[in-house]
Amino acid sequence: MSVWDFKRSTASVQLLVAFGRERGHAEAELLRGSGLSPAQLADPNVEIAAVRELRVIANLLRLSGDAPGLGLSAGLRYHFTAYGFWGYGLVSSATAADALRLALRFIPLTYAFTQISFHEQQGLGILRFDAPDCADNLKRFVVERDVAAAATLLHELAGPSFTLRRMALREAPPRAGAVREAPARLFGIEPVYGAASNHLAFDRAYLARALPGANPVTAAMCEQLCSELVQRRRAAISTAEAVRLYLQAPATRLPDLDGMARQLNVSTRTLKRRLHSEGTSFRLLLEDCRRALADELLRDRRLRLGAVAERLGFADLSSFSQAYKRWHGVPPSARRTPAAARRPAR
Repeated sequence: MSVWDFKRSTASVQLLVAFGRERGHAEAELLRGSGLSPAQLADPNVEIAAVRELRVIANLLRLSGDAPGLGLSAGLRYHFTAYGFWGYGLVSSATAADALRLALRFIPLTYAFTQISFHEQQGLGILRFDAPDCADNLKRFVVERDVAAAATLLHELAGPSFTLRRMALREAPPRAGAVREAPARLFGIEPVYGAASNHLAFDRAYLARALPGANPVTAAMCEQLCSELVQRRRAAISTAEAVRLYLQAPATRLPDLDGMARQLNVSTRTLKRRLHSEGTSFRLLLEDCRRALADELLRDRRLRLGAVAERLGFADLSSFSQAYKRWHGVPPSARRTPAAARRPAR
């Protein structure tokens, strides 16, 4: 399963917007380019594609100057009530182990962008968070947020005596003297930077604990509702739409066919077959995305033309220039020339 296969509620975007507004950022700026309105965020029936939330995150980072620890600070806001049926299913489970099984089974109902997995090692329970393929600043934020959000849920489930054994992040430590958004210690420990993987570790014994809110009827009802919700949200997105959404996400470079198949967790052959059955192809979808994204990137004069070509997935600047001329009849450099200079002399 891929994050791009499922729609999600707007609750996470609401949290991010509130988080940004507390830091002095205007709601309109936080939502810019996401296609979302304040009215949609307030509507409990609205479901959105993951890429829209990622656009809000990109805006938050731009407005905040990529402050170190911003994702950790944001993740502390993700209490179980933010997750609807999924969250209530966790707190009504019989034990922490039951809650963990339900959580991992229905990960698409969370707001995670990381791939989350669990294993046990030497008496520890370890949750691992593998980063998605996106721009480095977005990657850092979503990893930090997902790790801190998971730690918050573990603490709420296991009770005030719960302590983490380790919080590890692959990212480099904050620069000396940098203003940090998040507290230096989270749930009693300091994050370890430069680790081999992003993970949380805790005593496995916590999994056997009975939960104070255990209710078998509520837990069974929530599990059934979660199953139905996963099916509904997945069925709402075709393969072509999932590809379009991924291609629209802020990233460092657009993928090729094989890379797209890996992101969607299918074989290249299966992806081609599904797109063909929907009357399109990856080549056509990629062409549409490149054409739309090119002008957006060219407006950012900080980006060299070579960097724009790389971001769009072209082998070199010459290939990008040829494609751009085919689309618009002029080279990409013309889009950065003042209009008066482009007009022919009389």
